[in-house]
Amino acid sequence: MPASSSFLPVLILHTGDPHADILASLGSYAQMLRRAAGLAPTSVEIVRVFEDGAPRAPQAYSAVLVTGSPENVTDGAEWGERTAQWLREAAQAGLPIFGICYGHQLLAHALGGRVDFNPAGRETGTHDIELLPAGLNDPLLDGLPTTFPAQMQHMQTIVTLPPGAVSLARSGKDNNQLVRMGDRILSSQFHPEFEQDVPRADIARRGADYADEGLNVPELVSQIRPTPEAASLVRRFLALYAPQVPLMPDPREDLQPLAA
Repeated sequence: MPASSSFLPVLILHTGDPHADILASLGSYAQMLRRAAGLAPTSVEIVRVFEDGAPRAPQAYSAVLVTGSPENVTDGAEWGERTAQWLREAAQAGLPIFGICYGHQLLAHALGGRVDFNPAGRETGTHDIELLPAGLNDPLLDGLPTTFPAQMQHMQTIVTLPPGAVSLARSGKDNNQLVRMGDRILSSQFHPEFEQDVPRADIARRGADYADEGLNVPELVSQIRPTPEAASLVRRFLALYAPQVPLMPDPREDLQPLAA
């Protein structure tokens, strides 16, 4: 809960966690997202929906952020469908929403889009994002270069956008890397919250599997690099759509763990 009554907390819908090795060394997806957003622990409420946690009504929050997950939207997990229904209600209520990876796909599913395995295959590691015409004029991306790197780790994607949604950016394998689904609803297939240690650890652990899929693992490792523009997006989102919520000057300065 917030330290001040002048603003409502930001909700983080925690939809799953990385492998135990990454979790132990780098933290949960909710922790990574909270830090990348520049939010103090007292400014957030984390709900572990993948363990059947239930958020309060949308009106109880300033904004909602939806994490990534090892699960697939197409699995149709009961907790995922409940969360999708909550997101529909939150969208109807006008709550600012930002989804990431699984959260990006779940949000599209909730709002009438379609999610499936990407016919182009897996994207993992650091890859370039290219802004599309709609992205060149979007306020979230104001001042950013037309191409910038981002961390990725996914096999599924949005194959059909929800009605009224527009893609703002693409990658070599995915035309819907960053999507605006409403006036205050955005989502990214890539991971703004990942520092480069995350893909490095993932590729070290799963490199043999990726090689079996035909990926060039040494090339993936060599391309891992910082992604400062992508890392700024959640902070930008909150500054635009929940300006009443204070953000820490340095999104990485507060590394204390969350009780979630």
